Amino acid sequence: MIDHVRDLASVRDATDRLLTAATKLNNDSIAEPSRLPGWTRGHVLAHVARNADALVNVLAGRPMYASAETRDADIERDAPRALAAQLTDVRESAGRFEAQAAVPADWSRTITMRNGVTDSASRVPFRRWIEVDLHHVDLGIGYELEDLSEEFTQREINFLADRFRDAPGLPAVAIRQDDGRTLFTGAVQGFTEEQVRSGAEPAWDITVSGRQADLLGWLAGRRDGSALTAEGGLLPALPPL
Repeated sequence: MIDHVRDLASVRDATDRLLTAATKLNNDSIAEPSRLPGWTRGHVLAHVARNADALVNVLAGRPMYASAETRDADIERDAPRALAAQLTDVRESAGRFEAQAAVPADWSRTITMRNGVTDSASRVPFRRWIEVDLHHVDLGIGYELEDLSEEFTQREINFLADRFRDAPGLPAVAIRQDDGRTLFTGAVQGFTEEQVRSGAEPAWDITVSGRQADLLGWLAGRRDGSALTAEGGLLPALPPL
């Protein structure tokens, strides 16, 4: 069961970690490339701030972004700023998100994300936690996928496996985790996790196994999967996030 209050506390902790780590940067290093192709560290921090404001919109019942073009333009506008301005923006936008999340509301309501994706409002805090922690890794300043909490890593693996279920062109994939659990994604014939847990395993084409951090890196587009083992075929290419 999703606990949005607990997830909001995790968002605060993740934001504090990111801000503390980023204070060690300077105006030169913030302009250097991040781990995301084509983005500097300034782009990453600008995106983290603008995402907070976008999720304020979502919780308030407004469109997440005015348009895809506006989203991209805002990040490009804010990316070249000095470190102090970036950190202030991340901190203040996080405060706006927290304030909006504190407004009494029905957390079971359906909200609309970017590109028309719908979800429960209760999952928005976890979505924000994903943005903060994964983009902290993307800064390339010493915070790695291995440093993410076990809870976060497992939940994000679950989230992405579910997201890629029945994705066009993706074969049926069994994801064997290093703790012995198995998840299924791709063309798994509409099986639910409840059916899998009951022992009704779908047929799959490829089995992918490896460490949790490497599985997350592959699913989240942060690692190429070379540290994983694929049986039954080549490691499949995943759809873009």
